[in-house]
Amino acid sequence: MKISPADDFTTTVNVIADYDQHKKALLEYNEEVTTRAEEIQKRVLSEILSRNEHVEYLQRKGLNGHTDSETFKKILPVITYEDLKPDIDRIISNGNTSSPPILCNQPISKLFCSSGTSSGVRKRIPMTDEDAKRRYFFRSLVMPIVDQYIPGLDKGKVMYIMISVPQDKTPGGIGLSYSSTAFYKTSYFKDGFNNNPYTNYTCPIEAIHCEDSYQSMYSQVLCGLYQNDQENWTSLCNDIRNGRIDNKKITDLLVRKAVSKLLSIKPNPKLANLIGTECKRDESWKGIISSMSQYIPYIEFYSNKLPIVCARYACSEVYCGINLNPLCQPDQVSYTLIPTMAYFEFLPIISDQHDQQELVDLTAVNLGNEYELVVTTFTGLYRYRVGDVLRVAGFKNNAPQFNFMRRNNTLLSIDAEKTDEVELQNAVNSAARHLKRFLSASLVDYTSFADHLTTSSTTPGHYVLYFELQWDENNFSIFQTTVLEEYCLLLEESLGAVYRECRVDRKLIGPLEIKIVKTGTFDKLMAYAIREGSSVNQYKTPRCVKLAPIVQLLNSRVVSNYFSPKSPQTSEI
Repeated sequence: MKISPADDFTTTVNVIADYDQHKKALLEYNEEVTTRAEEIQKRVLSEILSRNEHVEYLQRKGLNGHTDSETFKKILPVITYEDLKPDIDRIISNGNTSSPPILCNQPISKLFCSSGTSSGVRKRIPMTDEDAKRRYFFRSLVMPIVDQYIPGLDKGKVMYIMISVPQDKTPGGIGLSYSSTAFYKTSYFKDGFNNNPYTNYTCPIEAIHCEDSYQSMYSQVLCGLYQNDQENWTSLCNDIRNGRIDNKKITDLLVRKAVSKLLSIKPNPKLANLIGTECKRDESWKGIISSMSQYIPYIEFYSNKLPIVCARYACSEVYCGINLNPLCQPDQVSYTLIPTMAYFEFLPIISDQHDQQELVDLTAVNLGNEYELVVTTFTGLYRYRVGDVLRVAGFKNNAPQFNFMRRNNTLLSIDAEKTDEVELQNAVNSAARHLKRFLSASLVDYTSFADHLTTSSTTPGHYVLYFELQWDENNFSIFQTTVLEEYCLLLEESLGAVYRECRVDRKLIGPLEIKIVKTGTFDKLMAYAIREGSSVNQYKTPRCVKLAPIVQLLNSRVVSNYFSPKSPQTSEI
């Protein structure tokens, strides 16, 4: 077996006489690479370094053509995006004209934009044509696994919502795109659109390629409903009933033509009436609609307990792992890292000593320990800190399986305490029953902010949580004030011992504050991020915000606020 999946990959979009045989081959590939994980990792690193031995970055660091892991680890530093940014900026300005190449021996065909959700910084990650092929191969590994648990996925139609965003060019002439949009525009996606039985989509490809998110989403939902959204169902039903698009907001001519061609085959008043009846029957839309833990209760509610499948773990820098148990509970998902995708190292998470720890290899991690992911890729990232914190959950043959825990450094901190997004999420979850029980309210979305702005010699900084609730806002009473103040206290008592010590004994942190924001606030937060360049596909609500414009947006939509009425218990300290 060749070490690079791109080398021995015959694309699944080619005609394959026996698709069952192809599925079997992909499953056998998973078995082989996880069994030979240590050997494959050594060969991956050697291949990356030998291919790129003459690039400027490796010459500058003094690697001098060495391809062994010992010299590699001794010579090359562990880096972040900020360390690499000057080299990325040169590629943005000059394209592939540098001699020798700056980071990668192969031409950079695209620069992928990260979402910037967690850090507020949108990174530019180099991509090559070969790695696009490697990523497509990785995607092909997923469905044969899911098909083992949900047979028949290669039959009938599939409905995805896939949004393309406008692509740009750098001054040096390299395409600038989000990884999802770039994938939708590849020949692999276009060819597989009609030939891969797992991607027999309900909508025409023109609807996916449309770069207006409203027109694209409306058309994809319309096609999905026609072949068996809460805000547009009336218009959708009319279009199904009449066999044409009457929605005036759909102005893209290619989309209108492609979707109308599908609808006009057979206008379907009966289906339109059925959908309309279901949508009017229950305003909650239970059973009609359908990664991230805070949304699981909503997905379960709207999907009427259909399986939630978290299939793969990937980021802009590299595609990493696959969930080999796709029907597990969302909070139990673990991803098996595929050793051929990159060279993986892991930085142990040990409190304040984190940055001083020695990195360990893929097959040397310990069960139950947490690590930050560090990658060396075929596209010119060397010992690069991705920023994801993973916990070892088990092993598939000799390859470890990881739970995704959190992004590193997405923390709330006023003084010595550090509250990460997992701890905050657990605190919010543990106190959420209080809202449901006493206010019949549910949490739509939330974020947080470590407020140092109001800090003075007499008033310490404090945690602020912005909550958007689903409740009857006209039913406000003094009782609700009491409930929400108690909720603030419950949250504080669910946070860590160091937080409570700083809050109570040392009085370095002020009372926790909850700010209730208007309905639709988090939609506006997403709209702001998209205007600033984030992708619809990659956007995730940040659990901790720091950027002043985002804090200003949230504060402008506050309708009421509440403080913890007293100090939390510190009995555990």
